[in-house]
Amino acid sequence: MAEVVLSAVEKRFGEVAAVAGVDLTVRDREFVILVGPSGCGKTTTLRMIAGLEDVTGGDISIGGKSVTHLPPKDRDIAMVFQSYALYPHMTVYRNMAFSLQLRRMAKTEIDRRVREAAEILGLTELLKRKPRALSGGQRQRVAVGAALCRQAGVLLFDEPLSNLDAKLRVHMRTELKRLHQSVKSTMIYVTHDQVEAMTMGDRIVIMDKGKICQVATPLEAYRTPANRFVAGFIGTPPMNFFDGELRGEGAGLEVVLDGGLTLPVPRPRLTGASGRQVTLGIRPEHIQLGGEGNGSRVKVPATIDVVEPLGNEAIVTARCAAGLLQIETELTGDLKPGNPVPLLFDTAQVHLFDRQTERAL
Repeated sequence: MAEVVLSAVEKRFGEVAAVAGVDLTVRDREFVILVGPSGCGKTTTLRMIAGLEDVTGGDISIGGKSVTHLPPKDRDIAMVFQSYALYPHMTVYRNMAFSLQLRRMAKTEIDRRVREAAEILGLTELLKRKPRALSGGQRQRVAVGAALCRQAGVLLFDEPLSNLDAKLRVHMRTELKRLHQSVKSTMIYVTHDQVEAMTMGDRIVIMDKGKICQVATPLEAYRTPANRFVAGFIGTPPMNFFDGELRGEGAGLEVVLDGGLTLPVPRPRLTGASGRQVTLGIRPEHIQLGGEGNGSRVKVPATIDVVEPLGNEAIVTARCAAGLLQIETELTGDLKPGNPVPLLFDTAQVHLFDRQTERAL
């Protein structure tokens, strides 16, 4: 049992609150991703779980036992750092076995663990090599293997793929997800890359300014963001936002955006909202290029500003009465800067946020 529970955990550096009252439960054998921009407190939170940073306030427990004041070696954790942290003069085998040798474990048990981890990670043929003879991806797998050999209840990853090229990152994402299915450890993974978070985690923890904004499955965070920050952070390209004011009631509720553009809002549960200052959000994939408006699809005239080709598709930045927006569409010869285009907004897919609190309505 390796459930990790953080209760009102804080970390202050002088007057600066790097982590401000975090409450989080990571279930046994769950793969949880801490994601957010630089400086949001995700790495500091991970280091407090590992015991590498002292806790200013609150409590951390692992497996039902408080570890807040225990040293790292007594916490039943293993950590994989952003840098590979391999000994260059040692072979892959010795790098993976080193922490076990320090614990004076029996040679037969060390050999069993190393070869078992090497088999899982595809390193069996590389055990006699030294790090300088390995690629970046192979070195990262050795670092993961060294942590696996510990057979700890909790595996912690601090942006382990950030030093790899784009193609290798995609490959290693798959490897780490497969690894979680093979081992029986709780895994907590820190990244600033929302694509990694969306594709790997059972649940993701979105952080900003030292606080947790939302804990959800990747699909829940995408479909029902808790606030404007989450809505803008999750999804590529990011959600389009426009400021406006709600008017009307019930089925007649609409939002008048800055610039005069008016869109119906299918939110009959929002009663007494007329006059409320809001931000409307709509994802690029919910805006269609061309076609006739009908039902929830509202036609909006726009002009193309920038076209970014992506093979068969393109990201188009266009300008409408409410401002600039981005859409995803099929790449055609008609997509040229300055050309007028009709856009269809799927108003059934819009998100509304209170402009003052930024919380979802």
